[in-house]
Amino acid sequence: MTLDPPSLSPAPNLSPTGWIHIKGDRTAYTNYYKKMKPEELDVWPPKHWKFHLATEDPAVEIAFTDPRRFGRVRLVDCPGESIRKHSPLVENGPDPVVDTDVFTEDYLRTKMKARHVPIKALILDQTVLSGVGNWVADEVLYQAKLHPEQYCDDFSDAQIKALYNAIRHVCQFAVDKLGDSDQFPKDWMFHYRWSKGVKGAAGELPSGEKLAFLTVGGRTSCYAPALQKKTGRIAPGVKEEPIESDEEPKPKSKKAAKSKAIKAGDDEPQTKKRGEKQAEEKPAKKRKVEEEVKPTKKQKVEEKPAKKREAAPKKVASATKAAASKTEEKAAVNGTADSGRRRSGRLQGKVA
Repeated sequence: MTLDPPSLSPAPNLSPTGWIHIKGDRTAYTNYYKKMKPEELDVWPPKHWKFHLATEDPAVEIAFTDPRRFGRVRLVDCPGESIRKHSPLVENGPDPVVDTDVFTEDYLRTKMKARHVPIKALILDQTVLSGVGNWVADEVLYQAKLHPEQYCDDFSDAQIKALYNAIRHVCQFAVDKLGDSDQFPKDWMFHYRWSKGVKGAAGELPSGEKLAFLTVGGRTSCYAPALQKKTGRIAPGVKEEPIESDEEPKPKSKKAAKSKAIKAGDDEPQTKKRGEKQAEEKPAKKRKVEEEVKPTKKQKVEEKPAKKREAAPKKVASATKAAASKTEEKAAVNGTADSGRRRSGRLQGKVA
């Protein structure tokens, strides 16, 4: 693409969700259009467009879309044919598809032996390789059968060769199909790696290998533990999360199935025992109620002295009344009425 002035050249960074559309032509992958509503298919500029360009001769319109807004479009002050010799592209590593003369097996081996980082972190580094993103890295490591968090300087020459061939194959195939994932082989991990946090996800590949996720420093990797085994040192702090599935787990062996059947058979006797225990507890409750209603002989014996103690205050009260009446009679004989006050002996003598 040549702009006016010709010294300016666009350098787009598509990002994970970015795409370039041409009016009147469907340039995106098939699944992109499947997610769109019918009324959105012919809208121009397309939904989520961020950059719209129209040319005069020939008359062509181009739009750059990016729902997540991670993409960028830079204008570089250089001719288009030499844009990779200028910043920011000059800092990037070789492209596995375009720069086959630079990206060789020896190049990859030299980079791996010179660093001490997890292998996935190395191939995601754009200064080492251009264009390798998260899903591509997971796919090539799966096809090469390498653990994503094993240190890059702990692999053998045979493993390095397998990784190189996987990078070349996956990147070339994806470019040939213009990134249309519907045309990717069905045995690729790509089709099954998007299931993290999705209930009822398959959780395994068509060949039966289980999938899991690794998280290190906030970066997530999908891998098949049975195939991508550790053969050297790995980064510390790796957290593994298996993909949840709605399917019931199958017993690993006949012994496990047998023990499961025995355990299931034990449930019936245990239920009966619990029922018998409940039946025994019910009569015990009835007996307890009857005991509370009917007092025992000991309780009757203890109640009788209580009645005698209750009658004792009546006798004390009658004795008090008798003493009071005698006092009144004595006072009457003496010719004085007891007013309830105490008198001195001198006053009593005068009255007498």
